[in-house]
Amino acid sequence: MSYNIAIFIAVFVAAMALFSWSCFQRFRLVTLGKAENRFNDVGKRTWNMLFFAFGQRRVVSRRFGLNHFMLFWCFLILMIANTEFLLNGLFPDYISLSRLPDGAYYTLAFIFDVVSALALLAVCIAIIRRVAFPPPNIEARSRDAFIILTLIAILMIAFFGLHASEIAQGIEEAAQYMPISNFAASAFMSGASADSLSWLANFFWWLHAVVLLLFLNYLPYSKHMHILTAIPNCFFKSLEKVNTQPREEFTKGSTFGVGQVDQFGWKGLFDSYSCTECGRCSDNCPTTFTGKPLNPRLIIHDIKVNLLKNGPLLAKKKEAVLPLIGNSEEGTVSEEAIWECTTCGACMEVCPVFIEHVPRIVDMRRNLVEMKAKFPQELLNFFENIEARSNPWGIAPEKRIAWAAETSVKPFEADKTEYLFFVGCAGAFDARNRRVTLAVSKILDAAGISWGILGKDEMCCGDSLRRLGNEFVFDRMAKENIKMFEDRGIKKIITLCPHCYSTLKNDYRQYGVELEVTHHTELIGKLIEHGGLELNGSGDLGNMVLHDSCYLGRYNMIYEPQRKAIAAVTGQLPTEMEHHHAGSFCCGAGGGRMWMEESIGKRIHLARTEEALKQDPKTICTCCPYCMTMFEDGLKDKNVEDRVQVLDLAEVVAGALK
Repeated sequence: MSYNIAIFIAVFVAAMALFSWSCFQRFRLVTLGKAENRFNDVGKRTWNMLFFAFGQRRVVSRRFGLNHFMLFWCFLILMIANTEFLLNGLFPDYISLSRLPDGAYYTLAFIFDVVSALALLAVCIAIIRRVAFPPPNIEARSRDAFIILTLIAILMIAFFGLHASEIAQGIEEAAQYMPISNFAASAFMSGASADSLSWLANFFWWLHAVVLLLFLNYLPYSKHMHILTAIPNCFFKSLEKVNTQPREEFTKGSTFGVGQVDQFGWKGLFDSYSCTECGRCSDNCPTTFTGKPLNPRLIIHDIKVNLLKNGPLLAKKKEAVLPLIGNSEEGTVSEEAIWECTTCGACMEVCPVFIEHVPRIVDMRRNLVEMKAKFPQELLNFFENIEARSNPWGIAPEKRIAWAAETSVKPFEADKTEYLFFVGCAGAFDARNRRVTLAVSKILDAAGISWGILGKDEMCCGDSLRRLGNEFVFDRMAKENIKMFEDRGIKKIITLCPHCYSTLKNDYRQYGVELEVTHHTELIGKLIEHGGLELNGSGDLGNMVLHDSCYLGRYNMIYEPQRKAIAAVTGQLPTEMEHHHAGSFCCGAGGGRMWMEESIGKRIHLARTEEALKQDPKTICTCCPYCMTMFEDGLKDKNVEDRVQVLDLAEVVAGALK
């Protein structure tokens, strides 16, 4: 055994031992989290991993995504070359690609040479981007990023230096199949002596070996730990749309929500390791955009920092030293940030590794509400009104039927009525949204649908309660609603509010009930498609801009029925705003923010209204009572309510009925 090989074996063993120990120390902390089943349906999970991790589906759809795609695949391909490099260093007489048949060896030599050049190019582009065009919501010029990029660049340079020196010595059989290394040999080493070339080959070999092992050991301590976790995190992604919150059982002495990092599920902890810190979530977050303290990327980062700080102590049953919720120091999530979230889901929609930001935020809200009774002051009236009278304003339940004073509405009767029209709190009590309720009832009658209402017996669905973290009251309300539905034989429900729709359809399913819930947007779309409505014309609606509600769109993937309905009424598709469909910008009212003041930064509804006004509309069309309220407030703030109107889709269609 040569002196060089003996030294390398010692270095390799030490490096791999340190790497294994580092990974063990990091990943054992994930086991502190609560149990979750993320191993079911292995076939579907494997497909998700191939499509989203290896196919980089969400990465390539964004700016500079192609560069990351190229670097990712270069990294995977060069793993083969680097594995062979390390094994050849340990067993030079037994393991070498040159022992393969000539055709296979020459092909691989060509691939590795070209791919190394592409990797170096991708690194250069990444550095230029971070220096000249830094993304606004990430630390583009962080030391960590430049260390990783520099190490990768050195690896590629060492690769070319090693093979160029071997080509110059005439000992590389695949020289003519390695264009980049061949060029480097002729350009930089053509006049070098044999001793110099031998020294250069040895230098570049050791440079490549040391940097490769250093890179490997740096990963567990850097943000680039996602290189180890991002692919499995795509395997562990939720198989269903993340449109609800995990249900918690209420037992004596139990802890609600998450007030300490080990109270998250293990997937939530694994998410924190998988964050690539690409900033896509921050770029699309309405609260970050409008200058508020919530940044979804930093929420996940703080969870990771907290886990690394407290995890070793918690594993030994010791007290945590860094609070999860509290001030704004690194590793602690501020209460201010937790309450700013609108739960719009834009962060989760764009995350390339499927981190579940919103459930983590609501987990912490639950702990603040249920365990500490700490929440914004304005929510006190809201919670009291919901508990006492089952609506946000504390209005007497008898007033729920006031909207129908001038119509002939029948109560729901089992075996006689097909659909329950679940009016919802806004549709029953809010003066502006009562007009939407009347429009929906007009459409139902025009289509000859058998429907009825619960009147004063209808209760709030509990959406805002759950998103605000008041799980105890939501749980009670959901059970009471479900019992009423079962007692009255209600199986089919029509809603006008996306929040009612999503809660009844998705959240109530956790209680073992399967309701056939239809939003009026879906119903109208089907009626028009199948000739169930006779339309006369649109009237003077002018240029119509459509706003996609978060809970109708991102949460439940309903985008086309409203567009087709508008086209059927007006003869043309609506004008799209800059942010639309899955990329729609929130109105600012979701996640219980409807009932809270917005005192920090720019108002979200104003930012969305300004985006709509850029299209010079005469009509802004919504499909949600919250969005309706926010846009009308925005138009008043901009003093244009006299020339721009806000209409719900139901009003647009009802106005066009024969």
